[in-house]
Amino acid sequence: MNEDDVLDLLRDVEDPSLDDDIVSLGLVNDLDVDGDKVTLSLALGAPYSPTETDIAGRVREVLSDAGLEPDLTAAIPDRNGGDVLPGVKNVIAVASGKGGVGKSTVAVNLAAGLSDRGARVGLFDADIYGPNVPRMVDADDHPRATESDTIVPPERHGMKLMSMAFMVGDDDPVIWRGPMVHKVLTQLVEDVEWGNLDYLVVDLPPGTGDTQLTMLQTVPLTGAVVVTTPQDVAVDDARKGLRMFGRHDTTVLGIAENMSGFVCPDCGGTHDIFGSGGGQEFADENELPFLGSIPLDPSVRQGGDEGAPVVLDDDNQTGEALREFVAETADMVGLVHRRNASRPAKH
Repeated sequence: MNEDDVLDLLRDVEDPSLDDDIVSLGLVNDLDVDGDKVTLSLALGAPYSPTETDIAGRVREVLSDAGLEPDLTAAIPDRNGGDVLPGVKNVIAVASGKGGVGKSTVAVNLAAGLSDRGARVGLFDADIYGPNVPRMVDADDHPRATESDTIVPPERHGMKLMSMAFMVGDDDPVIWRGPMVHKVLTQLVEDVEWGNLDYLVVDLPPGTGDTQLTMLQTVPLTGAVVVTTPQDVAVDDARKGLRMFGRHDTTVLGIAENMSGFVCPDCGGTHDIFGSGGGQEFADENELPFLGSIPLDPSVRQGGDEGAPVVLDDDNQTGEALREFVAETADMVGLVHRRNASRPAKH
C-alpha cells in the first residue's frame, strides 16, 4: 500500500464542522508509509476538544481496519506571535463589555475544565485593578523568581497561574496610568515561565480600556469568548467588546450567557431573574456561535469563594453546563485552526 492508497482511505474521514473529508480539506500533512506503519500529521489545533478527538479516533479506526498501524501527531500552523509565548498553542481571551456578569467565574471554570479534560493549561488574570482569580482557585502559593529574573508561576487544579494579586497586598489599590499598565502586563506575559501549554486562558478586565488594548497588541490570541448575561444592558455592553475585537482582527470564538436562569432548590421552578435568551439572540444577530447557557446557581458563587471551580464537580448540574461550555469552546478553537489550514487547499 502506498501514500495514494492511504489518502483514499482517509477520504472516508469527514470533518463534521467543515462538511468535507480531511484529505480534500488539506488537513493531512507529512504522510509516510513504511510497510504496514503509517505516520502522518493532522492539522488539529485544539487538544482534547471533542470534535478533534473524534476525527483522530476515526483516522485510527480507518487505518487499523485496513491492517495498518497508524502513528498520528497533531500540528497547527505557526502563530503570528514571534517570540511571545512560544510554547503556548492557544491563547483564549475571556472578555465582557461590563462588570458583574461573572466573566472571571467563566474564565476560571474554562481553564479548570480544559485542565480536567487532560490539557496543559495556564490561567492569566489580566485584571490589573480587580484581580480575584487566586481567591477563586484557592491559590496560597506565590510566584518565585529565578536567578535569570524570570517568574515561575504557582499551580492549582493542574493550572499554572499568574495574577496581579500576587504582586500587591490584598487591600492595596492599584492606581496606574496606561503606560504603567502596559509595562506590567507585558512583563507578566513575557517574563513568566509558562512552558508548553495547550491553552492559556486570559481573564480580561471588563470594558475596552488600556489593558485590553495592550493584550490585543502584545499577545497572539487564538480567539476570544465574550460573556454576557441575558439582560439587555449587558448585551448592549457586550456589543462594544465585540466591536473592539473586530477592529483588532481578533476571532470571536462565541458568546457565553451567564446567569441564564435560577433553578429554585425549594420549588424546582426556573426563574429568569435577568431575562432569558439575550445571549443566544446576540450570537444569532452577529452570526457567532453560542457556546452555552450557564445557570445562576449558588454553588457557583460558593465554589468561587472557596476556590473549588464548579466545573470540576461531576455531580452538579451547573457543573455539567460548564463542561458543555468548555467542550464547545475547545471545539471552536479547533475549528478556527482547521478552517485556516484548509484555505490553501481550497484555492
